[in-house]
Amino acid sequence: MDIVKDIQPLTTFRNHSAEFLSHIRETGRPLVLTVNGKAAAVLQDAEAYQRLLDMAASANAAEGIRQGREDVAAGRTMGAAEAFAMLRAEHDIPR
Repeated sequence: MDIVKDIQPLTTFRNHSAEFLSHIRETGRPLVLTVNGKAAAVLQDAEAYQRLLDMAASANAAEGIRQGREDVAAGRTMGAAEAFAMLRAEHDIPR
């Protein structure tokens, strides 16, 4: 991150938005917008944002798998028939 180019006041962005959008596309770096000298928003190109979403989803899936494996190892699981019977009883679902 280049703090001179990648951190800008919102008013500067508002006055030069097309130039900043070109800069974001060219560099692939996000732009931090400030209000009264404090970070208020981060602007990034759509492809970079999609990659970030994909990485977060992948991390969530990996964490879910890790927790599931931990539950199996600790014996905190039940068979499908038992789980369905429990759900039917809890929700008054007829067989």
